[in-house]
Amino acid sequence: MIPILLVLLVVLILFGAGFAVQILWWIALVVLVLWLLGFLMRGTSASGSRGRWYRW
Repeated sequence: MIPILLVLLVVLILFGAGFAVQILWWIALVVLVLWLLGFLMRGTSASGSRGRWYRW
């Protein structure tokens, strides 16, 4: 009985980790798209040169 419970516990842990990794990949993809859009759509300054688009 204990080995079956251990196997089920490992399966649940691996399923949860896989689900979390899948969500993290989607979040990383969204952040990458937003970063690229911010990089490409930054405005120009009065002198015509492109300024920094980030705040730090």
